[in-house]
Amino acid sequence: MEDEELLRYSRQIMLPDVDIAGQERLSAARVLIIGAGGLGSPAALYLAAAGVGHITLVDHDHVELTNLQRQIAHHTSDLGSAKVESAATTLSDINPHIEVSAVQAKADDGLLQSLVPESTVVLDCTDNFTIRYLINQVCWQHKVPLVSGAAIGWEGQVSVFDANQADSPCYQCLYGEGDDQALNCAENGVIAPLVGIIGTTQALEAMKVIMQVGEVLVGRVLYFDGKYMEWRSLVLKPNAQCPVCGG
Repeated sequence: MEDEELLRYSRQIMLPDVDIAGQERLSAARVLIIGAGGLGSPAALYLAAAGVGHITLVDHDHVELTNLQRQIAHHTSDLGSAKVESAATTLSDINPHIEVSAVQAKADDGLLQSLVPESTVVLDCTDNFTIRYLINQVCWQHKVPLVSGAAIGWEGQVSVFDANQADSPCYQCLYGEGDDQALNCAENGVIAPLVGIIGTTQALEAMKVIMQVGEVLVGRVLYFDGKYMEWRSLVLKPNAQCPVCGG
């Protein structure tokens, strides 16, 4: 690690449970972020700033005016640009010491099968249940930890699913097929800072997974109510009937 990087990351390196070893783990990590919108923007910005060595962004969409209220990786000058290209430019401006890959495509099985196995951790920052189920299946198959976030209206949630831990449920234990509600920001609205709170929480959980620090949200779902500023932590057990993890 060069002197400039040591200075750049000095405020987190001075934390005893991070130190040089933790920073080097971040530098060696490969993080896959699926969705470069409301959740993916703050998550990617903080992971880049913190020194994650390689970030891959996956999104098929383009920047629209309605995105700019909350998707802070994009700017007015980026209107019409691919979200992954816009976000990649922003991340590189924040930290030139990291590598950023931009994949402008929908996350299908083929793409996930190629990207997930080479990842240290995956962040699900999408708002589509079909894709969420698929991400969960592929991450579980390849035993890559998954940090899942969701935000709508004034409320959000975060959890971590890790097939490497014997007592971990998977995403489908939380939402079984048919249990989901097709909610998205375009149809239901969202207060701007909410996605920042949830997205940065995802980033923090991902860093803890990478650095092997603290206790991550495996077996717990963290719910946030922004209107009343309340956090709730609920225990989530594996579902013995789950078609993905089998409890």
